[in-house]
Amino acid sequence: MTKITFVRPGGEREIVNAEPGHSVMETAVDNGIDEIVAECGGCLACATCHVYVDEADLDRLPPPSAAEDAMLEATAAPRTLCSRLSCQLKATPELGDLTVHLPSEQY
Repeated sequence: MTKITFVRPGGEREIVNAEPGHSVMETAVDNGIDEIVAECGGCLACATCHVYVDEADLDRLPPPSAAEDAMLEATAAPRTLCSRLSCQLKATPELGDLTVHLPSEQY
């Protein structure tokens, strides 16, 4: 099972198990990670599930789609090279464990 480590802006870490096929956003919401707002429920219509993927994990992720890339321009916190929308990141055996840093604001 994939373990996702959520790192809060103050540095606090919370490690949760992700069900195979669930998104990082779904895993966050199911486990009370309040920094992930997910207003649209994961249909790529908002940017309130913005995360910064740990640099050590970036190479294992597929690149963002054109739609995700466009939506990343609407994040409340600054976009960086590590920015992703957590609704687009699926827990899979191939992905393995993942660490994401939560931005200080989502909207």
